[in-house]
Amino acid sequence: MSENSAPPEPGDEVLVIGGGFTGLAAAHELALAGVPCRVLEREPYVGGLAGSFEVGGARLERFYHHWFSSDLEVRALCAELGCSHLLEPHRTRTGVYYANSVYRLSSPWDVLRFAPLPLPDRVRLGWSAVRAHQVKHWRDLEDLTAREWLLELSGPQVYETVWRPLLEGKFGQYATEVGATWMWTKLHLRGGSRSHSGREVLYYLRGGCAALLDAWVSRLSELGVRICTGTPVRQVLTDARGVCGVRTDGGVLPVRRVLATTAPDLLAGLLTPARAGPPPHPDVPAVRRRLSEIPYLANLCLVLQTDRSLSDTYWLNVTDPSFPFVGVIEHTNLEDSDAYAGRHLVYLSAYLPTGAELYRMDDEAVFHASLPHLSRMFPQFRRDWVRAHHVWRADHAQPVITPHYSDRIPAMETDVPGLYLASMAQVYPQDRGTNYAVRQGRHVGRLIADRIRTARCVAARSAAPEEWTP
Repeated sequence: MSENSAPPEPGDEVLVIGGGFTGLAAAHELALAGVPCRVLEREPYVGGLAGSFEVGGARLERFYHHWFSSDLEVRALCAELGCSHLLEPHRTRTGVYYANSVYRLSSPWDVLRFAPLPLPDRVRLGWSAVRAHQVKHWRDLEDLTAREWLLELSGPQVYETVWRPLLEGKFGQYATEVGATWMWTKLHLRGGSRSHSGREVLYYLRGGCAALLDAWVSRLSELGVRICTGTPVRQVLTDARGVCGVRTDGGVLPVRRVLATTAPDLLAGLLTPARAGPPPHPDVPAVRRRLSEIPYLANLCLVLQTDRSLSDTYWLNVTDPSFPFVGVIEHTNLEDSDAYAGRHLVYLSAYLPTGAELYRMDDEAVFHASLPHLSRMFPQFRRDWVRAHHVWRADHAQPVITPHYSDRIPAMETDVPGLYLASMAQVYPQDRGTNYAVRQGRHVGRLIADRIRTARCVAARSAAPEEWTP
């Protein structure tokens, strides 16, 4: 366990489960409000999916990251931490792998040259992005699945060629259940991050997320936040009054307020009643049921360090169902390879259930399983280009967003007094991402601080002697 300040005073301390962007943002807000706070992170590092590893003397996120022009929360955080000068815009190229060929889809002209579709359907494909921007509110789409909306938006040929393979590659068995709001968010977000010429502009921090996290952890330490890495939480304990503590490998930490920044069903697992001790809070069973309703997909990222580039495309969507990865993201077509001692870096990303064969393979097997597919996609590719490879897994990477999802979102403040949840399952209608993690964390941090202030006022009034009135 590593800690970065003296123990807080008892009473109002808040324990935050998870040291990703959501947990750190919540801790930041709590500290600014004068609330003692401790962050418990099971991994030996902070940052969650944005946690980094070393490549060529630099640090790279385990899972690919970039920011859009509209990501204002993370821009504000960079400014607050003095990192704005590190945030740089990059014009990127996107494309799609279809029928053993790579097609660029970086601009409207690229769409008009997309040979797998006849010209009228190319126009429909391009026009679908325009029509998506004309949707003023996500609630207009909440009744629809993505399939229903995309068929209406661009027709059956475009759907079968472009959209269906992407949905199936991303969501697998859930592809037909995905809500139209999820797809609208994707189209709206990417469309809003394009230049006047139609080219996509994405942002990346020089030094990666690690540079931001270093500055953030330092600031949190100054504010008195304790960050305990290598500290998994095994159980959230409750009694008749609500939360009463958490159990870690080091024992029980008594506390009356806990914020979980995990996936909802992970929190449900932490609420399993103890075998001994007082009975749990009566609302625990209902809260556990609600938290278990939202399915998640895992993500597997194979990261390759190569001595040359695979292509000039940053983001390549894969529509070939035989290819085990849904995306090939060549990071060094976003951030120059000079930042990594000349090494080229490629993410191969797959969303899948944790029980899938690829997910259960060991790292070497994952790498070798990818090689024939890479050779087919990039005929010039050779095995000896790869200088190193890494495999990263996240069991809870993508919540499955369905029609009427707003009815299923768990509340930040649960029915168990003192128990709060802030997760990527609650940023709807937006999709997961560090920008929304910061927003979510700030929101819940302010909420908890407000509840503590209210409780203090009530306690003060109760303790004050009544004034005598003649």
